Amino acid sequence: MENKVLVIVGAGPGVGAAVARRFGREGYDVALIARSEDSLERLGTELQEAGVTAGWAPVDITDQAGLTAAIERFGQHLGHIDALHFNPSRFRHADPLHVSAADLLADLHVGTAALLTAVQAARPAMPRGARITVTGSMAADQPWHEACTLGVQKAALRNLVLSLDRTLAPEGIRATSLTVRGTLAPDTAFSTDRVADAIYEATLTPDADWRSEVPYEG
Repeated sequence: MENKVLVIVGAGPGVGAAVARRFGREGYDVALIARSEDSLERLGTELQEAGVTAGWAPVDITDQAGLTAAIERFGQHLGHIDALHFNPSRFRHADPLHVSAADLLADLHVGTAALLTAVQAARPAMPRGARITVTGSMAADQPWHEACTLGVQKAALRNLVLSLDRTLAPEGIRATSLTVRGTLAPDTAFSTDRVADAIYEATLTPDADWRSEVPYEG
């Protein structure tokens, strides 16, 4: 039986890497996308050494053409994309009086708009039953004013996921945002591994019980 395929956009060393390992343990082939080639190679090699089929593509996710091409290549090479996880965000330590409109839009491009590009590129390869997940944050509801663009990114991301879920549901493809309501820290309920477990478990939810947002309280 052919393995399922997961594509991770924003496969960094934190939640992205934990999601890759979690799905890999469940028998998924894993395709990794991020900006840092060195980081991708380390994670991809780690997965391969653990017996997971893994490939990677270094891409600046704000490059719409580059991100589209990378996802389309994975879809064509692997034949299908059964899960897409979107993980990136941009942290900028600045309050609303010290951030420009251009800065806000640049951060939204990373943390929100790139999801549109990713889904549109992956959609032709996604079969009925495919799942889209994103790493959400309590910053959507409780923004920290000294990092004001992060809350805007996460609130907009949750809104976009709701629209994607409603659009794709008739085709049997569902989308959800896992809202992490705590601070990521090792050896706690908010470790990256625990968050990755919750993301994987969310993909197992049947359509009848599906929610476009899943709060993760630890």
